[in-house]
Amino acid sequence: MSHSPASLANLDLVTLAERLGRQCRRRGATLTTAESCTGGGVASAITAVAGSSDYFETGYVTYSNAAKTRLLGVPEALLEAHGAVSREVVEAMVRGACGESGATLGVAISGVAGPGGGSPEKPVGMVWLAWGGAEAAEAACHHFPGDRRAVREQAVREALVGLVRRLEQA
Repeated sequence: MSHSPASLANLDLVTLAERLGRQCRRRGATLTTAESCTGGGVASAITAVAGSSDYFETGYVTYSNAAKTRLLGVPEALLEAHGAVSREVVEAMVRGACGESGATLGVAISGVAGPGGGSPEKPVGMVWLAWGGAEAAEAACHHFPGDRRAVREQAVREALVGLVRRLEQA
């Protein structure tokens, strides 16, 4: 069953995770996640699929800045200069997660899920995601509507969609 890239966002999380697993097996890819605001939601969705141990390496939940530095090697200076919710930090997170785990592909997420914590520069619903490997990453910023639960769910979905797209374009 083939879906156009635009239709991926309409798939439920289980179907997305199953498709991701098929692509990982097909490409010989291994995965890692580095999550902040989603609290392990992406790793949970991936590992809900039986047999995911064939391609899922490690999931990092680095909610604090200290954890981002300690577990993923994100430089403190980068966090101080740009803040945790930034392109620079999520790119460093995904590179660090892949470097630490040995996975070939990863996703990193940091955002403001709400209801508090937002600012004019970084409002509630702003989420940065990055996909890549130990050497290179690409990031995208999203502004997801809704409450905390909705923001987190949309971020998990976007993370999975991004992983599938990268594997299908490889």
